[in-house]
Amino acid sequence: MTRQIFQLYPSQTEGLPLEGMYLESRLHQLGSSETPFVYGNFISSLDGRIALMDTAGATGYLPDELGNPDDFRLFLELEAQADCLITHGGYLRAIAAGRLDDILQVGTTKETRDLAAWRRTQGLSEQPAVVIASASLDFVVPESVERHRQKVYIATGNEADPVRVRHFERKGYEIIRAGHDRMVEGGPLVRAVGRLGYKSLYLLTGPRMLQTMLHDRVLSRLYVTIVHHVIGGEAFHTLTLGPQLRQAGRLHLRSLYHDPASESHAGQWFAQFEPAVPRDP
Repeated sequence: MTRQIFQLYPSQTEGLPLEGMYLESRLHQLGSSETPFVYGNFISSLDGRIALMDTAGATGYLPDELGNPDDFRLFLELEAQADCLITHGGYLRAIAAGRLDDILQVGTTKETRDLAAWRRTQGLSEQPAVVIASASLDFVVPESVERHRQKVYIATGNEADPVRVRHFERKGYEIIRAGHDRMVEGGPLVRAVGRLGYKSLYLLTGPRMLQTMLHDRVLSRLYVTIVHHVIGGEAFHTLTLGPQLRQAGRLHLRSLYHDPASESHAGQWFAQFEPAVPRDP
């Protein structure tokens, strides 16, 4: 029996099934190639930690207090609605080093085959395309995307290392220029990916990409799971990284759900936000 969650806003008294909750959003139908629907998803502690840093301060990791199957199920439901995933070089380096799992495909396990079937009923491709955003271009494309025949694009800035650019071009990857220097910028990236025909873009990225998507006013929706746990720690990541966002950082609450605590993990809220300032075209 699936776990029951409770809708707090807009208020509703009856419990709802967790499975299928995010699929009902039908995000893949909300965008167009002219204005793609761009959405991101984070899990955070009550004190704002989305990751802790290792002792050397070089890499981040998800603390055990945050990871849980309920949140992961909804993460996968969001992924299932994308026709394109936007990820970054740091994640691919973590996959190669064995620090993080490869989750660039939809519905490839027994537990998630329903999501693959759902994509088919919605007329989506078997697997989403993948855009890899990187300033350094220092990463290896995972073997899994080749095995699942996913279209892969490399996004970087105008001043990227030409040697690394040629390296990926020789391998047959299309290069997207989406930034004035080496960094990828949200607005140019979304417009370029839209011109390729993609309409629903899911951000599998970190704080810096969320920052530029908000700054450039191209984010459509932000999903945040807030675990009822204060983690602490002196070195950590939070939702954004960069200068103050001011008005571009104002969000309106769209919905809020309560997932009660169980024996295995603390309770949590599933929140959905949309920018208060209208997004740029």
